Amino acid sequence: MELVVYCVDKLFGSHRVLDGISFLLKGGKILALVGPNGSGKSTLIKAITRIHDPSNGTISLDGADIRTINPVDLAMKVGYVPQHFTYTLYSTVFETVLLGRRRFIRWSVSDEELSRVQAALDALGMGNLAGAYMDQLSGGERQKVFIARALAQDPALYLFDEPTSALDIRYQIEVMETMRRITRKQGASMVIAVHDLNLAYRYADTVLVLDHGLTAGYGEPHAVLTPDCIRKVYGVDSFVVENEHGKFILPFRTHRAAGE
Repeated sequence: MELVVYCVDKLFGSHRVLDGISFLLKGGKILALVGPNGSGKSTLIKAITRIHDPSNGTISLDGADIRTINPVDLAMKVGYVPQHFTYTLYSTVFETVLLGRRRFIRWSVSDEELSRVQAALDALGMGNLAGAYMDQLSGGERQKVFIARALAQDPALYLFDEPTSALDIRYQIEVMETMRRITRKQGASMVIAVHDLNLAYRYADTVLVLDHGLTAGYGEPHAVLTPDCIRKVYGVDSFVVENEHGKFILPFRTHRAAGE
């Protein structure tokens, strides 16, 4: 799945939330959206899902403008995990993930559909909680359920809006490793909005840095997430350290102008 976003603007009234955003994402690759709160990350993801149509510009999947794709067909191609999700308290984990397959199910649920759901739960280490009710889970566990639901959908494009925000460090790493493995294996694409720059640095193929709706950086993580870019966008100093496990970004103080 090839995703092309070209010169996309989004205005809410007179307020411009996105300003001329462009990028290309090929199959099997992960693009991380980073930037401060209010920089436009969620709005951009919602524009790709057509929750918000762009005010200007185009978004296409494999050469087809998403505005020309039937909404049902688009929903089958795109697996979306929002920043804030809703769920039915008295649904089990398995039933919640099964909803990711609802567009493929006709009169009854086949063994193949059930197997897909179980495989998605197992991929995220949630298989033992299949029979648990959603209101019995922690916030992090519920977040993993919705990631599993997107996996069960088996889309060509994953859109994740801060999917690791409620997870502890161990599960953040596990989820990112799982998603990278799946995108590589399936040839699927993934756009993920994250606040943790180290997750973006370590797992993304490409990073798009947003700042007040503008592109502040775009390219490979090591070329984009530099101390200079981080200072300009976030207002903090940082440096990159490297050891046998890779490279890591360490912010260390709020940047102050000379003489302050």
